[in-house]
Amino acid sequence: MADSLTGDVAGLALAAGAGLRLRPLTLLRPKPLCPVGDRTLLDWSLKSLDLLGIDLSVNAHHGAEQIRDHLDSLPSASEHNVYLSVEPAEALGTAGAVGALRPWLDGRGLLIVNADTFQRSNLSQFVSNWNGEQVRILTATALPFTPRSSVVASLLPWRIASTLEPRPSGLWELVWRQALAEGSLEAVYEPGPVIDCGTVQRYLRANMLWSGGESVIGEGAEVLGRLTRSVVWPGSKVSPSEHLVDAVRAGPRTVYVR
Repeated sequence: MADSLTGDVAGLALAAGAGLRLRPLTLLRPKPLCPVGDRTLLDWSLKSLDLLGIDLSVNAHHGAEQIRDHLDSLPSASEHNVYLSVEPAEALGTAGAVGALRPWLDGRGLLIVNADTFQRSNLSQFVSNWNGEQVRILTATALPFTPRSSVVASLLPWRIASTLEPRPSGLWELVWRQALAEGSLEAVYEPGPVIDCGTVQRYLRANMLWSGGESVIGEGAEVLGRLTRSVVWPGSKVSPSEHLVDAVRAGPRTVYVR
Protein backbone atom coordinates (compact mmCIF):
# COMPACT_ATOMS: atom_id res chain seq x y z
CA MET A 1 0.00 0.00 0.00
CA ALA A 2 1.23 3.46 -0.79
CA ASP A 3 2.88 5.12 2.20
CA SER A 4 0.60 8.14 1.86
CA LEU A 5 -2.42 5.97 2.62
CA THR A 6 -1.01 3.87 5.45
CA GLY A 7 -2.22 6.17 8.20
CA ASP A 8 -5.49 6.97 6.45
CA VAL A 9 -6.96 3.44 6.38
CA ALA A 10 -7.80 0.97 9.15
CA GLY A 11 -8.93 -2.65 8.83
CA LEU A 12 -12.05 -4.48 10.03
CA ALA A 13 -12.66 -8.24 10.11
CA LEU A 14 -16.40 -8.83 10.42
CA ALA A 15 -16.88 -11.62 12.97
CA ALA A 16 -20.28 -11.13 14.62
CA GLY A 17 -22.42 -13.62 12.69
CA ALA A 18 -24.23 -16.55 14.30
CA GLY A 19 -23.08 -19.16 11.79
CA LEU A 20 -26.42 -20.98 11.83
CA ARG A 21 -25.79 -22.83 8.56
CA LEU A 22 -22.49 -24.15 9.89
CA ARG A 23 -24.10 -25.93 12.83
CA PRO A 24 -23.37 -28.14 14.67
CA LEU A 25 -19.76 -26.91 14.38
CA THR A 26 -20.74 -23.43 15.55
CA LEU A 27 -22.32 -24.90 18.68
CA LEU A 28 -18.72 -25.55 19.77
CA ARG A 29 -17.09 -22.32 18.68
CA PRO A 30 -18.11 -19.22 16.68
CA LYS A 31 -17.66 -19.49 12.92
CA PRO A 32 -14.63 -17.14 12.72
CA LEU A 33 -12.78 -19.47 15.12
CA CYS A 34 -13.34 -22.60 13.03
CA PRO A 35 -9.93 -23.72 11.75
CA VAL A 36 -8.95 -23.85 8.11
CA GLY A 37 -5.58 -25.51 7.78
CA ASP A 38 -3.20 -24.41 10.50
CA ARG A 39 -5.17 -21.40 11.80
CA THR A 40 -8.67 -20.07 12.35
CA LEU A 41 -10.68 -18.22 9.73
CA LEU A 42 -10.30 -15.09 11.85
CA ASP A 43 -6.53 -15.48 11.86
CA TRP A 44 -6.50 -15.74 8.05
CA SER A 45 -8.51 -12.51 7.83
CA LEU A 46 -6.29 -10.66 10.28
CA LYS A 47 -3.17 -11.84 8.46
CA SER A 48 -4.45 -10.48 5.15
CA LEU A 49 -5.05 -7.10 6.80
CA ASP A 50 -1.91 -7.05 8.94
CA LEU A 51 0.31 -7.46 5.87
CA LEU A 52 -0.70 -3.90 4.99
CA GLY A 53 0.69 -2.49 8.25
CA ILE A 54 -2.58 -0.86 9.30
CA ASP A 55 -4.49 -0.74 12.58
CA LEU A 56 -6.88 -3.67 12.92
CA SER A 57 -10.31 -4.19 14.44
CA VAL A 58 -12.74 -7.08 14.89
CA ASN A 59 -16.43 -6.86 15.70
CA ALA A 60 -18.09 -9.61 17.71
CA HIS A 61 -21.51 -10.61 19.02
CA HIS A 62 -22.08 -14.39 18.92
CA GLY A 63 -19.29 -16.05 20.87
CA ALA A 64 -17.80 -12.67 21.73
CA GLU A 65 -16.00 -13.95 24.82
CA GLN A 66 -14.41 -16.80 22.87
CA ILE A 67 -13.24 -14.32 20.25
CA ARG A 68 -11.87 -12.03 22.95
CA ASP A 69 -9.99 -14.93 24.53
CA HIS A 70 -8.62 -15.95 21.15
CA LEU A 71 -7.36 -12.46 20.37
CA ASP A 72 -5.76 -12.25 23.81
CA SER A 73 -3.93 -15.52 23.12
CA LEU A 74 -2.40 -14.42 19.82
CA PRO A 75 1.33 -13.72 19.81
CA SER A 76 2.12 -10.04 19.60
CA ALA A 77 4.08 -10.40 16.39
CA SER A 78 2.40 -7.32 14.93
CA GLU A 79 3.04 -3.76 15.99
CA HIS A 80 -0.66 -3.13 15.56
CA ASN A 81 -3.03 -4.06 18.35
CA VAL A 82 -6.39 -5.53 17.44
CA TYR A 83 -9.30 -3.44 18.65
CA LEU A 84 -12.32 -5.56 19.61
CA SER A 85 -15.73 -3.93 19.10
CA VAL A 86 -18.25 -6.01 21.05
CA GLU A 87 -21.91 -5.67 20.07
CA PRO A 88 -23.56 -6.88 23.30
CA ALA A 89 -27.27 -6.42 22.68
CA GLU A 90 -27.56 -7.58 19.06
CA ALA A 91 -25.46 -8.07 15.96
CA LEU A 92 -25.31 -4.75 14.11
CA GLY A 93 -24.73 -6.02 10.59
CA THR A 94 -22.06 -4.85 8.18
CA ALA A 95 -23.01 -1.16 8.24
CA GLY A 96 -23.94 -0.99 11.91
CA ALA A 97 -20.56 -2.48 12.80
CA VAL A 98 -18.88 0.43 11.02
CA GLY A 99 -21.12 2.89 12.86
CA ALA A 100 -20.00 1.45 16.20
CA LEU A 101 -16.37 1.97 15.13
CA ARG A 102 -16.67 5.67 14.28
CA PRO A 103 -14.83 6.98 17.39
CA TRP A 104 -12.02 4.47 16.81
CA LEU A 105 -11.80 5.24 13.08
CA ASP A 106 -11.35 8.94 13.83
CA GLY A 107 -11.32 10.18 10.26
CA ARG A 108 -9.81 7.15 8.56
CA GLY A 109 -11.20 5.08 5.73
CA LEU A 110 -11.90 1.40 6.32
CA LEU A 111 -10.82 -1.81 4.59
CA ILE A 112 -13.37 -4.52 5.41
CA VAL A 113 -13.10 -8.30 5.07
CA ASN A 114 -15.32 -11.14 6.25
CA ALA A 115 -13.86 -13.35 8.98
CA ASP A 116 -15.81 -16.35 7.71
CA THR A 117 -14.27 -16.33 4.23
CA PHE A 118 -11.10 -18.15 3.15
CA GLN A 119 -9.28 -16.12 0.52
CA ARG A 120 -5.74 -15.32 -0.62
CA SER A 121 -6.33 -12.08 -2.50
CA ASN A 122 -3.70 -9.36 -2.78
CA LEU A 123 -5.23 -6.66 -0.60
CA SER A 124 -2.13 -4.50 -0.88
CA GLN A 125 -2.68 -4.14 -4.59
CA PHE A 126 -6.40 -3.54 -4.02
CA VAL A 127 -5.69 -0.60 -1.71
CA SER A 128 -2.55 0.81 -3.30
CA ASN A 129 -4.10 3.29 -5.75
CA TRP A 130 -7.33 4.04 -3.88
CA ASN A 131 -8.19 7.74 -3.85
CA GLY A 132 -9.75 7.60 -0.37
CA GLU A 133 -13.05 9.03 -1.64
CA GLN A 134 -14.74 6.31 -3.68
CA VAL A 135 -16.46 3.12 -2.56
CA ARG A 136 -14.38 0.22 -3.89
CA ILE A 137 -15.19 -3.49 -3.86
CA LEU A 138 -12.94 -6.45 -4.58
CA THR A 139 -14.83 -9.34 -6.15
CA ALA A 140 -13.94 -12.78 -7.45
CA THR A 141 -17.02 -12.73 -9.69
CA ALA A 142 -16.63 -11.53 -13.27
CA LEU A 143 -17.71 -7.92 -13.78
CA PRO A 144 -20.03 -6.08 -13.84
CA PHE A 145 -20.67 -6.06 -10.11
CA THR A 146 -24.24 -7.06 -9.16
CA PRO A 147 -26.05 -7.93 -5.92
CA ARG A 148 -25.11 -11.58 -6.56
CA SER A 149 -21.39 -10.93 -6.95
CA SER A 150 -18.96 -12.19 -4.34
CA VAL A 151 -17.39 -9.58 -2.04
CA VAL A 152 -13.85 -10.40 -1.00
CA ALA A 153 -13.09 -7.00 0.52
CA SER A 154 -14.39 -3.45 0.40
CA LEU A 155 -13.04 0.04 0.96
CA LEU A 156 -15.22 2.63 2.64
CA PRO A 157 -14.19 6.31 2.72
CA TRP A 158 -14.49 8.21 5.98
CA ARG A 159 -17.02 10.63 4.47
CA ILE A 160 -19.44 7.67 4.25
CA ALA A 161 -18.31 5.73 7.32
CA SER A 162 -18.94 8.84 9.43
CA THR A 163 -22.62 8.83 8.45
CA LEU A 164 -23.37 5.25 9.55
CA GLU A 165 -25.12 4.62 12.85
CA PRO A 166 -24.54 1.72 15.29
CA ARG A 167 -27.87 0.04 14.57
CA PRO A 168 -28.63 -3.18 12.66
CA SER A 169 -28.08 -2.39 8.99
CA GLY A 170 -26.17 -3.57 5.96
CA LEU A 171 -23.62 -1.98 3.64
CA TRP A 172 -25.53 -3.14 0.56
CA GLU A 173 -28.73 -1.40 1.67
CA LEU A 174 -27.13 1.81 2.95
CA VAL A 175 -24.05 2.27 0.75
CA TRP A 176 -23.36 -0.12 -2.11
CA ARG A 177 -26.79 -0.08 -3.77
CA GLN A 178 -26.87 3.70 -4.03
CA ALA A 179 -23.24 3.93 -5.16
CA LEU A 180 -23.89 1.30 -7.83
CA ALA A 181 -26.98 3.15 -9.06
CA GLU A 182 -25.04 6.44 -9.19
CA GLY A 183 -22.14 4.86 -11.05
CA SER A 184 -19.74 5.82 -8.27
CA LEU A 185 -18.97 2.28 -7.05
CA GLU A 186 -15.64 0.96 -8.31
CA ALA A 187 -15.47 -2.82 -8.58
CA VAL A 188 -12.12 -4.59 -8.96
CA TYR A 189 -12.10 -8.14 -10.28
CA GLU A 190 -9.46 -10.59 -9.07
CA PRO A 191 -10.07 -14.23 -9.96
CA GLY A 192 -8.90 -16.68 -7.40
CA PRO A 193 -10.00 -19.07 -4.72
CA VAL A 194 -12.51 -17.42 -2.41
CA ILE A 195 -14.71 -19.65 -0.27
CA ASP A 196 -17.46 -18.38 2.00
CA CYS A 197 -17.39 -21.03 4.76
CA GLY A 198 -21.07 -20.63 5.55
CA THR A 199 -21.89 -24.34 5.23
CA VAL A 200 -20.08 -27.50 6.30
CA GLN A 201 -19.64 -28.45 2.63
CA ARG A 202 -17.88 -25.19 1.79
CA TYR A 203 -15.93 -25.26 5.04
CA LEU A 204 -14.56 -28.70 4.14
CA ARG A 205 -13.78 -27.45 0.62
CA ALA A 206 -11.75 -24.56 2.06
CA ASN A 207 -9.66 -26.98 4.10
CA MET A 208 -9.10 -29.19 1.07
CA LEU A 209 -8.02 -26.14 -0.93
CA TRP A 210 -5.50 -25.24 1.77
CA SER A 211 -4.10 -28.79 1.97
CA GLY A 212 -4.22 -29.70 -1.71
CA GLY A 213 -6.83 -32.37 -1.06
CA GLU A 214 -5.15 -34.06 1.88
CA SER A 215 -6.87 -34.51 5.24
CA VAL A 216 -6.16 -31.79 7.79
CA ILE A 217 -5.19 -32.73 11.35
CA GLY A 218 -5.25 -30.03 14.00
CA GLU A 219 -2.66 -29.51 16.69
CA GLY A 220 -2.91 -32.04 19.51
CA ALA A 221 -5.37 -34.26 17.64
CA GLU A 222 -4.97 -38.03 17.98
CA VAL A 223 -5.67 -39.96 14.79
CA LEU A 224 -5.45 -43.73 15.19
CA GLY A 225 -7.87 -44.60 12.38
CA ARG A 226 -8.00 -43.59 8.70
CA LEU A 227 -8.89 -40.29 7.06
CA THR A 228 -9.96 -39.43 3.53
CA ARG A 229 -10.59 -35.77 2.65
CA SER A 230 -11.47 -35.01 6.26
CA VAL A 231 -10.72 -32.44 8.94
CA VAL A 232 -9.89 -33.26 12.54
CA TRP A 233 -10.05 -30.27 14.87
CA PRO A 234 -7.30 -29.59 17.40
CA GLY A 235 -7.51 -31.90 20.40
CA SER A 236 -10.02 -34.25 18.76
CA LYS A 237 -9.60 -38.01 18.45
CA VAL A 238 -10.21 -40.62 15.76
CA SER A 239 -10.26 -44.20 17.09
CA PRO A 240 -8.46 -47.13 15.40
CA SER A 241 -11.68 -48.62 14.02
CA GLU A 242 -12.82 -45.42 12.30
CA HIS A 243 -12.45 -44.37 8.68
CA LEU A 244 -13.66 -40.82 8.17
CA VAL A 245 -14.50 -39.86 4.59
CA ASP A 246 -15.52 -36.29 3.68
CA ALA A 247 -16.09 -35.53 7.34
CA VAL A 248 -15.26 -33.04 10.08
CA ARG A 249 -14.42 -34.39 13.54
CA ALA A 250 -14.84 -31.59 16.05
CA GLY A 251 -14.46 -32.74 19.61
CA PRO A 252 -17.38 -35.10 20.32
CA ARG A 253 -19.15 -34.30 17.05
CA THR A 254 -18.72 -35.75 13.58
CA VAL A 255 -20.29 -34.05 10.59
CA TYR A 256 -20.34 -35.83 7.22
CA VAL A 257 -20.56 -34.00 3.90
CA ARG A 258 -22.60 -35.86 1.31
